[in-house]
Amino acid sequence: MEDARKRLENIKMFVLDMDGTIYLGDTLFPFTQNFLRETRARGRDFCFFTNNSSKNREAYLSRLAGMGIQVPPEKMLISNGVILEWLAANRPGKSAYVVGTPALEEDFRQAGIPMACTAPDYVVLGFDTSLTYEKLRLACHFIRNGAEFFGVNPDLNCPVEGGFIPDCGSIAALVKASTGVQCEFFGKPSRHCLDYIMRKTNCKEEELAVIGDRLYTDIALAAGTKALSILVMSGETTKEMLKESPWQPDLVWENLAALGKDLF
Repeated sequence: MEDARKRLENIKMFVLDMDGTIYLGDTLFPFTQNFLRETRARGRDFCFFTNNSSKNREAYLSRLAGMGIQVPPEKMLISNGVILEWLAANRPGKSAYVVGTPALEEDFRQAGIPMACTAPDYVVLGFDTSLTYEKLRLACHFIRNGAEFFGVNPDLNCPVEGGFIPDCGSIAALVKASTGVQCEFFGKPSRHCLDYIMRKTNCKEEELAVIGDRLYTDIALAAGTKALSILVMSGETTKEMLKESPWQPDLVWENLAALGKDLF
């Protein structure tokens, strides 16, 4: 713990999760703005990263602005960007069948990735709040016929006011149960994601602190790396979950207010 606190002194960039960390549902936590102000005031920086692939960057920038948080586009990172960048470099010209919201589909179109409803080269599964049985049927059919299978984010549930709703990881589990094929994920905690964050922030591993409320995504992202992991207990994780988890954070605070009090 003492070593982790010393490492905290060298952090240049706080990579902030969103749901359960800076807000819950449509409600901004009352301490978020102060944490961001104090971070800037002390010469450090921050960016946001969300695994939630049901929306695109523009939607999140608008949501933050509606909560009184104005940030430039480069400070809003999203799992959609991780997979799109990887596909452009590793599957150029290949066609995709996207199981996702219109926002995710639009991100693929803007990236110039060919969209196919018959015989795609690969299937991409996102957090699809517009999911239909027909989408699932086609995805499973394509995968059984040899299409590669990629998942945007592995989250099992998305926190909302009053509880949780099934996320991309749960939908992927359904597809695996039907096809026997496990997808490769690209959001937190994949190495694809950490490399993406480093490129976008121009920071080294040891200059990053990943802050979030979820053990198997936020905290696991930093596991085995030089990046610092900070768990906040303002979202999904309970004390019992923390005790039993194979992913242990470097540091734990109740919320950003408690972290800020010790940090600033």
